[in-house]
Amino acid sequence: MIFVYAMIALGGVIPIVLYRFVRGPSVADRVVALEAVVSIVVALLVLNSYFQASALYMDAALVLSIFGFISTVAMAKYLERGDVFA
Repeated sequence: MIFVYAMIALGGVIPIVLYRFVRGPSVADRVVALEAVVSIVVALLVLNSYFQASALYMDAALVLSIFGFISTVAMAKYLERGDVFA
């Protein structure tokens, strides 16, 4: 039952973070908000994997977290240098 409460709490935080993503004063704030959304979705997938007793959701969470990390690093490099591959 605690997993349901945790999923509801995490689901309730997503609109707050999406508001910061849309109304962020700078691009860096938007990147951090997007990474926070990815982290929340990964946490929801992990909780759902445990609740459903299925490893499929864990695989999806792992892939999503890898893509989220790579995109955050790429955006940080772009904001710092103006080019990703420089």
